[in-house]
Amino acid sequence: MSCTAGVDVGSTYTKAAILDEAGEVVGHGMRATGFRLEEAAQDALQRALEAAGRSREEVRYVATTGFGRHQVPFRDVQVTDLTAQAWGTRTFFPETRTVLDVGGQTMKAMRLDEAGKVRSFRLNDKCAAGTGAFLEKTARYLGYRIEEIGPLVESSKEVVPISGVCAVFAESEVINHVSQGAAPGDIMHGAMASLIEKSVRLMKRVQMEPEFTLVGGIMRFPTMVRVMREHLAEGVNVAPGELVQFTGAIGAAVLARRRFEKLQAA
Repeated sequence: MSCTAGVDVGSTYTKAAILDEAGEVVGHGMRATGFRLEEAAQDALQRALEAAGRSREEVRYVATTGFGRHQVPFRDVQVTDLTAQAWGTRTFFPETRTVLDVGGQTMKAMRLDEAGKVRSFRLNDKCAAGTGAFLEKTARYLGYRIEEIGPLVESSKEVVPISGVCAVFAESEVINHVSQGAAPGDIMHGAMASLIEKSVRLMKRVQMEPEFTLVGGIMRFPTMVRVMREHLAEGVNVAPGELVQFTGAIGAAVLARRRFEKLQAA
């Protein structure tokens, strides 16, 4: 019995995925990254193994990705975020041509060719107003937990406009709306709409084309996906359930499986 693993050491969360001998995802795990990157990677991998019912000795090859991929000493190979996401998204949706990845600290858009290779990409990492961190910070300011963002937005009756292209200015707008008595759900909806507008602009810069696949923890929220579908109109994919957060780790695990099989054949 053998399996391969992918570990995505992100700036906010570290995710791990386990693939079995047939290349099927059999387990995944996640924890907050913090500042001990090796510990986070070890812990996420152990959680994924427990979910899969596998032992560490069964893991034959480990691929890492994410901003902390170089800080995992037990890796066998490391791959870029773009490559891992390309493989991960096409594992679920083989016809994917444009990928939007909204993470805690960055937002990435990339366009793939017919073979799944990255042909164009753009990265927004200069300001938190274009990342998931802005939504989380807005929720905390309004007195809500991150897990409550989805239900809060669903309660919205109208969208409160938040136009700031900078997180500092956007936060000032949020404070102003609170002082004027706007409903928390409407403010949260406005923050999400602002993030979506930035997402679409970034995708246009890579000359987006369908099918579109959305990944990242922010895509857990149905309102985010629904409004993105309204903007893009056609061919919008989202991995099932919480796996939308694990596509990078899954892509790394797929590449680990391919690398292991090549070594075995040699």
